[in-house]
Amino acid sequence: MKLSSISSGSKGNCILVENEDTALLVDVGISKKRVEEGLSCFGKSPEELDGILITHEHSDHIKGLGVFLRKYNMPVYATQKTIDYILHSSSVGKVDTEMFVPIERNKHFEIKNLRISPLQISHDAADPVCYRFDEDSIKNKSCAIATDLGEVTEELINSLQELDGILVESNHDIRMLQMGAYPYHLKQRIWGNKGHLSNEACGEFVNRIISDRLKQIVLGHLSQENNYPELAFQAVRNEINFAKHKFNTDDIDLKVASRTGPSCNIEF
Repeated sequence: MKLSSISSGSKGNCILVENEDTALLVDVGISKKRVEEGLSCFGKSPEELDGILITHEHSDHIKGLGVFLRKYNMPVYATQKTIDYILHSSSVGKVDTEMFVPIERNKHFEIKNLRISPLQISHDAADPVCYRFDEDSIKNKSCAIATDLGEVTEELINSLQELDGILVESNHDIRMLQMGAYPYHLKQRIWGNKGHLSNEACGEFVNRIISDRLKQIVLGHLSQENNYPELAFQAVRNEINFAKHKFNTDDIDLKVASRTGPSCNIEF
């Protein structure tokens, strides 16, 4: 099972999840050309995809979807409220409505040999979810893509136990956000319970789901204006190393996904 970041940041998100039988995109928040180039970088073509999963309707997660779908016909899975928004979005444009498959949060479904669990998250969108993937095979591997979390709930923590890999948001450095040029209402949105996790909050979240299995952690969805990869890496590393558990980052492959290009191809 593999998880690869084609792009992960506040300006655009697109993640590839695959195993021997199945290949899926999570979000298309970048241009069709960049998706094609990213897939090629990881040895895939759009024709090999089995579908697209959408987490929510914000521009950095869907702005390339319309153009992509007008060239490549494939199923798109999202909650009904998210689908309704997409189909009425001028930025997406006219697309074939038959391609859209409604899913329900906290109710798993299958695509080939992957069981996919759309998990409810607290973000300021119509009906946002993050995704857990469980492989139905003797390998029995699991991973998750968890961004735009807002706040971490006990239900989410319980649903993300016993993973082998995860891409998790480490959106902003608190001090950079506080001192930055954003208007106050936007700062409030970002650090509020429907916004994004800070570097430290990301580390605290990881400490709640870390296990003997979880050896691959990718930090993603970094803010362009309010974070640096080095800050995110060190803050999360410190949170893990100083926590009261037996785990240490010397035993974990901790990476930071690029905000602008393909990176962090992890296999488990």
